[in-house]
Amino acid sequence: MKKILIIDHEPEAASLQEDYLRLAGYETSQATTAEEGLYQAFTQNFDLILLDLFLPDLEGLEVLKRIRKEMDIPLLAISASSESIDIIRGLDAGADDYIVKPFCSSELAARVKAHLNRYQRLTAVDKKEIKPFWVQDVKIDPLYRKVWVKKDEITLTDMELRLLLYLAEHPNRVLSKKELYRQIWQMEEIGDLDTVRVHIRKLRSKLKEKERKEKLIETIWGAGYRFNSLSGTE
Repeated sequence: MKKILIIDHEPEAASLQEDYLRLAGYETSQATTAEEGLYQAFTQNFDLILLDLFLPDLEGLEVLKRIRKEMDIPLLAISASSESIDIIRGLDAGADDYIVKPFCSSELAARVKAHLNRYQRLTAVDKKEIKPFWVQDVKIDPLYRKVWVKKDEITLTDMELRLLLYLAEHPNRVLSKKELYRQIWQMEEIGDLDTVRVHIRKLRSKLKEKERKEKLIETIWGAGYRFNSLSGTE
């Protein structure tokens, strides 16, 4: 049974989330402070974390960064704010997705299921079929989930790696934000698509796109993104 940690300063809200998720077949644990949430996150084995960004003892974004620094399991930010700047800040800090309060039980269960399924598929790779490959000066090893730019290994979150692999698997094809959200986040579009844009920007930064004459990820204005052709395999 998958285990989920809920960090939410509102006990009633946390309890409702627990009820939704337990009915969906998950084991849950909750914390109402950053201190308690961090302790549980670092001392127990969770498959996914739901993190409210408004906590009484420490800013939620700082909690998010600390968790992301230590682990790469799916992490969904929760907030009552629907402002684009707050959504972008949450995603920039390392959240895989952003859910705005209030939300319905079916939306929460759907997002949790999608992220858990996606993470399981990404980690359950076939050693015989997946080999490292190169894109320009970038080496991607899907099996061990590692990426190098030239000789330097870079650190990607689970979602960034998933996004990079999907782009690399569809070279020279224009992929819309809606398609990327549907394929990577395993859901139809909900609200705006800042999630995709922020993850593309973070991925570009880690791939050192500003230093390249030929970009790996091109923006096709009004249409989406295009990834340059693969240059070979190891």
